[in-house]
Amino acid sequence: MEVTCLLLLALIPFHCRGQGVYAPAQAQIVHAGQACVVKEDNISERVYTIREGDTLMLQCLVTGHPRPQVRWTKTAGSASDKFQETSVFNETLRIERIARTQGGRYYCKAENGVGVPAIKSIRVDVQYLDEPMLTVHQTVSDVRGNFYQEKTVFLRCTVNSNPPARFIWKRGSDTLSHSQDNGVDIYEPLYTQGETKVLKLKNLRPQDYASYTCQVSVRNVCGIPDKAITFRLTNTTAMKNATFQITPDVIKESENIQLGQDLKLSCHVDAVPQEKVTYQWFKNGKPARMSKRLLVTRNDPELPAVTSSLELIDLHFSDYGTYLCMASFPGAPVPDLSVEVNISSETVPPTISVPKGRAVVTVREGSPAELQCEVRGKPRPPVLWSRVDKEAALMPSGLPLEETPDGKLRLERVSRDMSGTYRCQTARYNGFNVRPREAQVQLNVQFPPEVEPSSQDVRQALGRPVLLRCSLLRGSPQRIASAVWRFKGQLLPPPPVVPAAAEAPDHAELRLDAVTRDSSGSYECSVSNDVGSAVCLFQVSAKAYSPEFYFDTPNPTRSHKLSKNYSYVLQWTQREPDAVDPVLNYRLSVRQLNQHNAVVKAIPVRRVEKGQLLEYILTDLRVPHSYEVRLTPYTTFGAGDMASRIIHYTESINSPNLSDNTCHFEDEKICGYTQDLTDNFDWTRQNALTQNPKRSPNTGPPTDISGTPEGYYMFIETSRPRELGDRARLVSPLYNASAKFYCVSFFYHMYGKHIGSLNLLVRSRNKGALDTHAWSLSGNKGNVWQQAHVPISPSGPFQIIFEGVRGSGYLGDIAIDDVTLKKGECPRKQMDPNKGARWEGGGGAESGGSCVWRGFLSVGGGCLCLNRGSECLSDGNHVALTV
Repeated sequence: MEVTCLLLLALIPFHCRGQGVYAPAQAQIVHAGQACVVKEDNISERVYTIREGDTLMLQCLVTGHPRPQVRWTKTAGSASDKFQETSVFNETLRIERIARTQGGRYYCKAENGVGVPAIKSIRVDVQYLDEPMLTVHQTVSDVRGNFYQEKTVFLRCTVNSNPPARFIWKRGSDTLSHSQDNGVDIYEPLYTQGETKVLKLKNLRPQDYASYTCQVSVRNVCGIPDKAITFRLTNTTAMKNATFQITPDVIKESENIQLGQDLKLSCHVDAVPQEKVTYQWFKNGKPARMSKRLLVTRNDPELPAVTSSLELIDLHFSDYGTYLCMASFPGAPVPDLSVEVNISSETVPPTISVPKGRAVVTVREGSPAELQCEVRGKPRPPVLWSRVDKEAALMPSGLPLEETPDGKLRLERVSRDMSGTYRCQTARYNGFNVRPREAQVQLNVQFPPEVEPSSQDVRQALGRPVLLRCSLLRGSPQRIASAVWRFKGQLLPPPPVVPAAAEAPDHAELRLDAVTRDSSGSYECSVSNDVGSAVCLFQVSAKAYSPEFYFDTPNPTRSHKLSKNYSYVLQWTQREPDAVDPVLNYRLSVRQLNQHNAVVKAIPVRRVEKGQLLEYILTDLRVPHSYEVRLTPYTTFGAGDMASRIIHYTESINSPNLSDNTCHFEDEKICGYTQDLTDNFDWTRQNALTQNPKRSPNTGPPTDISGTPEGYYMFIETSRPRELGDRARLVSPLYNASAKFYCVSFFYHMYGKHIGSLNLLVRSRNKGALDTHAWSLSGNKGNVWQQAHVPISPSGPFQIIFEGVRGSGYLGDIAIDDVTLKKGECPRKQMDPNKGARWEGGGGAESGGSCVWRGFLSVGGGCLCLNRGSECLSDGNHVALTV
């Protein structure tokens, strides 16, 4: 087993008074995952569009010291809305199978206790298309099913979508349009939920009995396909839901049935078509005979349409009996519906009340509960239940009203949000048509206490007192019945009771006179409210807090090429050094990853102040291995909290030189360029001799910029299995920004019918890895090498990235060659690529051979070839040749 050897140099004195190296948090949001599109809208707002069910991934890149903690929160609407209670404490926010309700504005809040927190936001737009819903209506009443003989029919198609959907109505396979004939209208109604289009079929004709399809589309946004629903319109008849009502004499304001007064019996069924229903009335099994005191009316304006009413004027004793109403469709194979009611001196209006002792029901959370109201009367109506509390308008079932035939509301596994007042009332149908009778029942749901803090880390110097407090946040009952303290699992004597809190205490306290090694440890307070209990945990000690590694150290890695070793500048501050006893020294442990052995060394320090930057240089680290570093502070109490981090080897940061800084890709190491591991495919290094002989015709360069078969260039192959939008990224070495301006020059070849895009990006490393677009070009540019000069001004260490994006087909190969990075600004006047230096394939020189060159110059329609090593300089007007 290899043993890791390290030479740990002495601590470099570095003192920063006060806050010192502390810096406020800075943040920036970058996106990953399955985005449909990320764009800037008209007000420069970043919008991340994603399909419902895909994975959302946002990353918050932060700088600042101490290392900022990142919290993700979301608002459903404008930025003024309050943060939701749920949040994610992580630099990366990942939501699998995102739902539409998770769209909105997401905030990344980076905070390290220094200055003002950094808050960045991005708006997430979740795209979706539900299955459409189709309901059928007629001019008289709302019904559903397969029906209709005549009259006007409304087919209402409703869908929820984002973005708004487009509707297409079809009869069979034919598309319908608005007012295509006198019998068809298509319109959008007012005051509807979701998106709705109505197909109106006026005065049904024989050809209107057909299959109708409502097709909805969001035009394939995010790849969401169209959806449809079909309805068959027929002339089938139907009847259902027979109901009746008894209306006492409203003129005399009576709610009882009394002799000498008027009485009305009403009968109604839901039917299709409604106006075809006929009603017959029977008394004691025989057809009722009409007279001056017994009248049959239809379409009472106070009752549902097409309702039949039997009115009894000046009620006599002989009018008592059983009345039956029968509804039928003449000549149709539909079974008759009937309903009967007994009218006698015993027929009384309903009453409702709560049984004694049942006005308040108290149960524990998770248990079943039964609310009861007793209803009396003949006939006996059903009972409707609802909630009185305005903030809880819906019943536990999710409906505003819930019907119970026996007056008992049964709830399974009640929760605390079901607490409140419930109203029971008599229904108006199948009974007396009088003012509803009602009563109320109070439901109290008891649940265990919730306390704070659930867990707390308490630090204090040796010998100083500490007060521990466990507070009741909520619970039912809202009081502490008992509080028990334990230390390391052992029961402690109860603390003295505070007289002011003896009646209804809402917290429990424990005071430690002095923190010692013996009194340090875990304290537990168990609080009970007669239903259950909750626990506050306290970890009391005089341990020092953990060190805070400094992640923004410029150029922390130093290479030693001769020994193939490297050193690393480790920097840190101490978190809250004054909270406990002074730090005496640090114990440093360094272990190569995948190895067991570690080197441990004690680093003595003087008094450490808050914000003081401490520095240590680790040497003789082996290239290219990574190491785990652990740092532990020690005080008179002993070891404090340990902090650890992983050190990775990175190539040393170089500054671009003014000479020999052009990459021709002739060497297999391709000048230190690497393939991006997060892209879809890779760039390929090839020349005319190694390129695929079966490469698609009319695409790609015949040779590199030199025109020789041996010259190499970088190339993206867009044939299978590549798809539209696939990206290949070639990343340069890391450069240190030693100048304000740089110029990136390179040759590109974009020839083919399906050319996508070539992008140049700059990856800044001073605030995490942030990529910005510096240059972009798309489409077919012909079978020529052309040159681009791109000015960049990086703010810190940087890399350049060549990104090739696959177009719509396989004839879309892109190549680059001779990449140059120089300090200073780019030439103000650039040579026209169609008139300046270029290579159009082939190419013999006067000597008869191929010419390796740095450019051709068009002169009177001819070409001048410069020998190897020559250089062609042009400012657009003058040409200077140097050999």
